[in-house]
Amino acid sequence: MFQVTAATLAEYLDFDRARRSDLVSLHALLRKTAPDLRRHFHKGTLAGEPGMRMKMIGYGKFHYAVKSRKTIEWPIIGVALQKSYISVYVAVTKARAPIVPNYAGQLGELRMGRNNFSFERFADLKTTSLSSLFAEVADIFKSDPDNPVRYMQGRS
Repeated sequence: MFQVTAATLAEYLDFDRARRSDLVSLHALLRKTAPDLRRHFHKGTLAGEPGMRMKMIGYGKFHYAVKSRKTIEWPIIGVALQKSYISVYVAVTKARAPIVPNYAGQLGELRMGRNNFSFERFADLKTTSLSSLFAEVADIFKSDPDNPVRYMQGRS
């Protein structure tokens, strides 16, 4: 199973040198279109704790309570290296539904899920549509900071 062993943002960016430029290009686009969503290293949760153990680059943060009453910190937008592609996770809804499927077929994505999409190379992406998605996510979060909390609660 593919697993990123980085412990810092710098290590994460250097973990796969062949895809570092893709992460840097995606970061530049995010900084331009969603500057209020600050970049950070999301270390994942420890085994036995609620939440996902996956390490990723996060943009923006929110907290939500799980059934055990623990509070989990999660990125508004998360970027994760996978074995053969890069995944982008989005924890925001529009009209009470995940926002990502509204952009299906418009991003240049390799695949799309309920709250995520994946790509192999940044050059494959359609940056105009991707910019629209990121800007819309940032605007929704800014106007409704509890939006991702309701989304995460609705998933359990």
